[in-house]
Amino acid sequence: MTITRRIHVSAAVIVDADDRLLLVRKAGTTSFMQPGGKPEAGETPAETLSRELAEELGLVVDAAALAPLGRFEAAAANEPGFVVVADVFAVDIGGQRPAAAAEIAELRWVSRAEAHTLEVAPLARENFLPA
Repeated sequence: MTITRRIHVSAAVIVDADDRLLLVRKAGTTSFMQPGGKPEAGETPAETLSRELAEELGLVVDAAALAPLGRFEAAAANEPGFVVVADVFAVDIGGQRPAAAAEIAELRWVSRAEAHTLEVAPLARENFLPA
């Protein structure tokens, strides 16, 4: 019997006025993925995402304002042999402008047409790139 190793995260779907998805690349990695991260003890998935967006991108988003899209699974981009289990939320950032901070090395707004030129994590590539 094979045991599936899982990583639980909260992830954001943030789309701009040009219908591009916000993706980030963490320092020391090559894959672009949705913003978000792992929970700290006692956090709900929405609280995790609210905290991660503030730490990594300087975005202030109330956890209660996040719109749940569901739980999704995909191969983990940066941890071979793991599956990422993501509680995913649609996030409206209004006029805020994200800026790379903490462990984020780069951020990009990506259309489906542009995505083929980047290494995009399976979760985003398979589920959330705009049509």
